[in-house]
Amino acid sequence: MQRSRGFRSRSRNKMTKVNRPGRTNPITNRMQRFEEGDLVHIIINPSIQKGQPHPRFHGKTGKVIGTQGRAYMVALNDGNKYKELIIRPDHLKLQKD
Repeated sequence: MQRSRGFRSRSRNKMTKVNRPGRTNPITNRMQRFEEGDLVHIIINPSIQKGQPHPRFHGKTGKVIGTQGRAYMVALNDGNKYKELIIRPDHLKLQKD
């Protein structure tokens, strides 16, 4: 029997969320607006699967380079490789200067 190696495999701790009363999914996360050139942190919200990046990018910081529908295109270096990710605003957080 072959073990499953899906998109969310080996991410039990990364993809868990502490249940706190009154703190489910505020709509303000979905309504966030980012400008081109903004630095954003990729913080995955595990309760929203749509527009979710791969768990390897959780905690990384990238630069917004454009939009695609409701999502944002985020550029970052993964090791030595340049990558462009398409991520919904639920999983992004603006970096404070």
